[in-house]
Amino acid sequence: MNTTPAKTTTPDETAAAQDAAAKDTETKDAPGTSSGAGDSATAPDDLSTQPEGDADDGIADEDLEPDPFETARHGVGAGAAAVVSAALGVVALTGAWSGRVAAERETLIGQIKTSGGGSAAQQISEIYGDAWHTTALVNGVFAVLALLVGVVVLVRPAFGAPADRPQPAWVRAVALAGVALGVLGVLISAGMYFDLFASLPSAGTPAGG
Repeated sequence: MNTTPAKTTTPDETAAAQDAAAKDTETKDAPGTSSGAGDSATAPDDLSTQPEGDADDGIADEDLEPDPFETARHGVGAGAAAVVSAALGVVALTGAWSGRVAAERETLIGQIKTSGGGSAAQQISEIYGDAWHTTALVNGVFAVLALLVGVVVLVRPAFGAPADRPQPAWVRAVALAGVALGVLGVLISAGMYFDLFASLPSAGTPAGG
């Protein structure tokens, strides 16, 4: 009966096998270690840059959103001036209480002057003509004010620091209405003052004179 002697392992072969196994283990562990180190090295950078990106995005979004209070305040002064211009133009065409008071004063002064006697032409001029011209003058002043205020509102955006938003359309429309009423009031007042529309009445020559 043939028997094969068992292979014996020498101490040198055992040490060589252990060294080879240790090298394989180090080789397998090396990529994992370097990958983990790389992830740990890049993780803080990602975490540190992410909040900055979020903060920048938040600031940009806030800048893009208009402030409702700022939008409401925009054009308030110009709008008020435009409304004032239109109102002055209406007063210039319809007349104001100040014009009536001034006309009544001139009428009273004319009556006082002619109370001691005077010709009919003088009475017409002092009592009626002066009051008529005073009313036209007062209305003309209101018309000029309406014209000036409306023009200032329209040309204001061209001077000074440029505005962030254009002038509202309704402000320009009301200002244009004030300018138109002012021009019309100036023309009518000038015609009244210089008796272009109607001349003062004249006293007729007495019969048999």
